[in-house]
Amino acid sequence: MVEIYRAEGVETDARTFQEVELQARLVLHDRVEEGNTGTEPELWQEYFVALFTGCGVPPSGLERVSERVREAHAESHLWTHTAPRTAEVMMQLAKAGYRIGVISNADGRMEGALERAGVRPYIEFVIDSATVGVEKPAPEIFRAGCEALDMPPDSCLYVGDLYPVDYLGATAAGLEAVLLDPLGVHSARASTVSDLEALPAWLEARRA
Repeated sequence: MVEIYRAEGVETDARTFQEVELQARLVLHDRVEEGNTGTEPELWQEYFVALFTGCGVPPSGLERVSERVREAHAESHLWTHTAPRTAEVMMQLAKAGYRIGVISNADGRMEGALERAGVRPYIEFVIDSATVGVEKPAPEIFRAGCEALDMPPDSCLYVGDLYPVDYLGATAAGLEAVLLDPLGVHSARASTVSDLEALPAWLEARRA
């Protein structure tokens, strides 16, 4: 994304982009509180406009940047950033006896992305919305994950980073949930951790 911006004459860096992206997510959260599900195309259009303009893309460049982003995503899947120590944390959880699966709103390429990230060996199953025909926050996709583990929903914990799609979707399906919340904006209405590295300690405290 930063390379696309620079090609259009907009100078930014990865850190700025990550900060703006977290702020852009709040657009989705606000709209859910107004009664939306969080998956409507017009909401994601608002998200991307906030993401582009927050990094300095002028109104005259929005259409060009949007088209280049669509082309880049079609070619190599943009949603593939792996946070530091992700593999180590997942290995730690697996060694502690936790069973791990992935439920993702994606386009059929999620399993390959997980393999390239080096975390697929720790995952029992991957449910990609494009292959099962239903997407979060629909309860059916969360329950499919529980069925894959042969466990009831109230014995499963879902970890996600979007409050309306992940947290609300999982809890509505009967699962417990915890939200990755780097900005700390949801602690009053959800169980949260700052990032994936904080999850093992959160789980240990919960078991105590």
